[in-house]
Formats: sequence, C-alpha cells, structure tokens
Amino acid sequence: MIEHQYDPDRDDDEHPPEGPSKSQIKREKLALQALAERLAGMPRAELERLKLSQATWAALDETARIKDMRALGRHWKRIANLLEKEDMAAVHALMDQAGERERELNARHHALERWRERLIAEGDAALADFIEQRPEVDRQQLRTLIRAAQRDTERGRPDAPRKLFRYLREVTDAVED
Repeated sequence: MIEHQYDPDRDDDEHPPEGPSKSQIKREKLALQALAERLAGMPRAELERLKLSQATWAALDETARIKDMRALGRHWKRIANLLEKEDMAAVHALMDQAGERERELNARHHALERWRERLIAEGDAALADFIEQRPEVDRQQLRTLIRAAQRDTERGRPDAPRKLFRYLREVTDAVED
C-alpha cells in the first residue's frame, strides 16, 4: 500500500484527477437505479421495443417475486449494472415517450376535474358551455348526473361526483377514439 504524504510544494492543479469524481459516479449510479425502478414498473409490451439482453430481461422478470425492501434495493443496483451495458439512448427515448404520455394523461384528468367542479358549481351555465364543446353528449343524462352531484356535494358524499367524472371521461374517450 502506498501512502501519500502531504507535500506543500505539490501543485494539484498541474495534475487534475482523470475522469468523473466519486460523487458524479455515485449520482450516475443512483440515477440508473431510479431508471431501473421505473423500467420495472412499465408494461412489458412497451419494454419489448427495447433490445434488452437476456440477463436484463431475467432481472426485470425477477422483480415481481422480491418482497424484502433491502433485497429490492440490491435488485435495483443489479438491474442498474445490467443497464449500463444496454443501449441507453433507446432506454431514455422510451422513458421520454412514457413521460410525455403521462403528462398528457394528467393534463386530461385535470381538465375533466375542472369541468366536473365547474358543472357542479355553476349548473346550467356550465352545462351549456360543455354541450357547446361536446354536442354529442346525452344532455338529459348529464343534467341528471349534475343534479345528483350537486346534492351529494352538499351532503359531503362522493358517489355522484365520481359518477359525473366517469361519465365525462367516457364522453371524451368516445370522441377521441
């Protein structure tokens, strides 16, 4: 073992360390572990677009049977090590697409929530605006759901507002398909 002694005359600026720092390596490893965790949670049909090695597939498939949190932590490290050997450009592209889809779904969900809240609060005025945007909607059914949601909201019950939300989602899904 070589011991390094302090040398006041030595200038470390002349000999900068080569490669990334230990901290940078650790950050990259942690990012890969987080990526491994996200990949394991994705549907297999999406992952099949990646050309992953057999070892990586086996590790991803093994994830479901691991229950212990400490073992799961080691498992993410194992998958992260396997991912280092994969085509990371394709993996990141897939994750970007999944992130974009998730953002779109969240935006759609929030828009439907705003419509529900507006329909409950404003009643017929908001109903006219909604029908103007979605003329194919069953007006009578929507009006009935709004009235029930208004009553349940006053009583502090969540059932009718949920039914109204589901109906709004069905109407928008039918139009978008």
